Amino acid sequence: MTPQPAERAGLTMADVARLADVSVMTVSNVVNDRAERVSAETRRRVQAVIASTGYRVNVPARQLRQGRTGSIVLAVPDFASAYFGELGARLAERLRPHGFRLVMELTRGTLDDELATLSSPHLDGHDAIILSMTAGTARDLADAQPRKPLVVIGERSVPPGFDHVAMDNIGGARLATDALLDAGARRIAVIGGQLDGPESMPVLRTQGYRDALASRSVPLDESLVVAGGVGLADGERAIRALIKAGVKFDAVFGLTDAAALGAMSALAAAGLRIPHDVKVVGWDNTELATYAIPPLSSVEPDNEAIADGIVRLLLRRLDDADAPAETTAPPARMVHRESTR
Repeated sequence: MTPQPAERAGLTMADVARLADVSVMTVSNVVNDRAERVSAETRRRVQAVIASTGYRVNVPARQLRQGRTGSIVLAVPDFASAYFGELGARLAERLRPHGFRLVMELTRGTLDDELATLSSPHLDGHDAIILSMTAGTARDLADAQPRKPLVVIGERSVPPGFDHVAMDNIGGARLATDALLDAGARRIAVIGGQLDGPESMPVLRTQGYRDALASRSVPLDESLVVAGGVGLADGERAIRALIKAGVKFDAVFGLTDAAALGAMSALAAAGLRIPHDVKVVGWDNTELATYAIPPLSSVEPDNEAIADGIVRLLLRRLDDADAPAETTAPPARMVHRESTR
């Protein structure tokens, strides 16, 4: 007999187990999405009971029993970045059904702030951390030895034993450069590029750019690789500097959408038409790219898969501290819009 609404309010996991004729542990495995531990038939039976009774997990009570706060930190270098804002929204949406709230924290891209985020006193108020590491090295991370579950995002190498979600930087940069070459460009400026140095986002994306040029036998002109930041103002400054120096270019690859959008502003101010005079590509496929004039072609790093991967690794680490570490980097794809057509 199906419990009436008044009865459902006090329904426990033991009640669901009794109605489904399974153990409490089996019900726990189903509600915590540990599908590998439960047969498909049993899972369907438990889910049917849950659906018919309206059973809901008492998240605060479970967190109290587990000694958890229900808080996950996302530590990023820049709050003004559209990419990190959109990433935070995706993560919050995915974490909410599991009873976690997302808290964002600013590291300013400095080593001191990244290490402070990983310090024990700070982590005591949270269950886990997602860190966009831009300044720290693998050695810094290993020395920090954070006591709480950690997922590292970004392009810095991480030591063994740490979960890592990265982007397909070299592959995505090749796609961006190929798109511009296919559109007829030959002198492609890279905003935020870096020709050498430790493994990082600028170095890896510049490597992809170089690989694409080499594959088409297009010579590399180092004057087209403009080092510096990848924000709106950085993109604008880079284009103004190229024009002032008399460097000829017929395309721009911004290593972020923000850099590309800043470049588009400077191009418009200089009377250069997009895409007729200069073609432009960005990276991140943020919502802002669709509202640019003209709409901005951009590398899509598979933002949804990245968010899925972060949450999957985080929940697995919270459930099993001894699970093997994993690194994942979804393949990128190119989104073509009017800025390259």
